[in-house]
Amino acid sequence: MKPAIRNLRDMRPRFKVADCAASGRFGRAAVAIAVIGAAAALAAPSGIAGRRHDRPVPILMYHVIAAPPAGVAFPELFVRPADFAKQMKWLAHQGFHAVTLREVYEYWLTGSPLPRRAVVISFDDGYLSQATEAMPVLRKLHWPGVLNLKVNAVQKFNLPLWRVRALIAAKWEIDAHTITHPDLTTVDDARLWQEVHGSRVEIRKMLHVPVEFFCYPSGRYNAHVIDAVRRAGYWGATTTNYGLASPAKPYELSRVRINGSDGLAGFAHKLESVAP
Repeated sequence: MKPAIRNLRDMRPRFKVADCAASGRFGRAAVAIAVIGAAAALAAPSGIAGRRHDRPVPILMYHVIAAPPAGVAFPELFVRPADFAKQMKWLAHQGFHAVTLREVYEYWLTGSPLPRRAVVISFDDGYLSQATEAMPVLRKLHWPGVLNLKVNAVQKFNLPLWRVRALIAAKWEIDAHTITHPDLTTVDDARLWQEVHGSRVEIRKMLHVPVEFFCYPSGRYNAHVIDAVRRAGYWGATTTNYGLASPAKPYELSRVRINGSDGLAGFAHKLESVAP
């Protein structure tokens, strides 16, 4: 039986020489971060590091930035562009500053600098409005977003590849959200590995970015799925569990879902409740 993962220091990436060679500069970057983390752990007195840089961080969860069409399924996944702009303006006025999930991870692992009121603004699946509506708003604030990309969103041209490259140029982080968005708790082992590992391979091949984090489709996961995510080399994974993301559970990072009905008042209430 594998030992329980209590925090980031219980998690050790499983590197092989062949893996590092295959992943090129991404493999070298991952090794470098692992070495930095080990050095920090050795240098810090026992118990001190965890107290100094284990602050939880809100990860916001968005989907479509558009008005919901009449009769659409799941209208709460649609946030109107005007509401999104007001929500980002409110964050800035409250002293929040958007960062990538990788920046949060490096803060948790090594104590690297992080804004006092850091927030991760994540977008699931890969919708055109994430590039046409969300990116311009975030770019005005000089903030990055995090796109949890479903591979077939690009393959089916929901979000053209050149649009994703524009997000990367705007300093967005691209993470994996499987290839076809299945319920990973119901698929066989071969399909599970294809969706988890294969999505990382495909996104790296298409976009030449590291892809260090995973997002469970519809928030569906169990211990077997977590094990596949770990074996695929991801550093952590986001869920649909409500709350702040904590280093205590790197493969079960909570998020704050933003619904279309929230508007500005509901949005502010959510943030004030979880991150006063």
